[in-house]
Amino acid sequence: MRVAIAHEWLVSFAGSERCVVEMRKEFPDSRLLTTVHDPSVLPVELQDAEPSFLNRIPGVRRRYTTLVPTMPAVWASRKPVDDVDLVISSSHACAKGVRVAKGIPHLSYCYTPMRYAWDFEMEKDRFSPLARPVARLATAALRRWDFGSADRVQTFVAISTAIAERIRDCYGRTARVVHPPVDTEYFTPAGEHTDYYLYVGRLVAYKRPDLVVESFRGTSERLVIAGTGPMLERLRAEAPANVTLLGAVDDARLRDLYRGARALVYPGVEDFGIVMAEAMACGTPVIAARAGGALDIVDTTTGGVLLDDPTSESLRRAVAGFAARPVDHTAVRISAERFSRARFRAGIREAAEETIGRRSRFRISVAANPDAAGLGGVAGPHPQSDVRVPRA
Repeated sequence: MRVAIAHEWLVSFAGSERCVVEMRKEFPDSRLLTTVHDPSVLPVELQDAEPSFLNRIPGVRRRYTTLVPTMPAVWASRKPVDDVDLVISSSHACAKGVRVAKGIPHLSYCYTPMRYAWDFEMEKDRFSPLARPVARLATAALRRWDFGSADRVQTFVAISTAIAERIRDCYGRTARVVHPPVDTEYFTPAGEHTDYYLYVGRLVAYKRPDLVVESFRGTSERLVIAGTGPMLERLRAEAPANVTLLGAVDDARLRDLYRGARALVYPGVEDFGIVMAEAMACGTPVIAARAGGALDIVDTTTGGVLLDDPTSESLRRAVAGFAARPVDHTAVRISAERFSRARFRAGIREAAEETIGRRSRFRISVAANPDAAGLGGVAGPHPQSDVRVPRA
């Protein structure tokens, strides 16, 4: 199977880039297209990307977010991909706008419909204060483009059930779910779970680390926080004595923290929430909000807790009652194996083969009876390979 992968930009190595690494392992001869490329921070699987003309702009690797309103035009300026059997866009913004030659199917692995267009308030901190007014003005145009470009995708694959629902609401399309890969070979149980609770993540408002800190105030339970961000110094100044903020930690230290924690406390709503799956891979259950990716990840049958309305009081009650909850750490680990890298790669390959198979069957039926397909013998636009539903 000849594949081309289009990814937004490659200037750091985080969750979406790890997905692309696994895609390239599954399709080792694939082309990799992007807009901005910084090989100095990337693993070997992402070194040979084909960047756009933006990559020649001095300083663009630091300022690429200010160029998001131009990204649809950047992708449109590229030559259509015409030398593969399938194009996979790895997209949370504009990569699904990659130009694809007629007759080649397009599968979009969607982390979320473009939040710049559909939920600017949540994403505005990605832009400098000077750039925000322009970015805000571009929102309406981006939303129209984003909705229109969805029609050029044959198959949507979502990272979670929550994102599949968002795809339905924004694009009026259905999507299958293939969860992002978790390194379950690295994140494994070892040793004993002790008496502290753990929060892992960026210290930013929407992840609600301040709520976690407040819920431990006045209790005898210990909380350890691993992560950095704009709220770090304020939280350190306000945290009670039973709360320890470590700042940034490396992977080895993070794994040790997962392995030793009684539970991970994670009240923020995420599109997926990979730290929850990593903690479970180490045998550690999760206390989380009943929303977003946690609905797919947290297994309440093995000791996990989902809260309908996370507040400092409800978190405090959940933690207070947690010691009495039976936790089968082996079962927690087994539950997390749903998110292994092998499962991700198998899911992507299955979706790719089904997308190509649908397109092949459509070609055969049109060749046999072009008038029945409404094409009059002339190749037309790609059919939708998943079911259209009314737009919310």
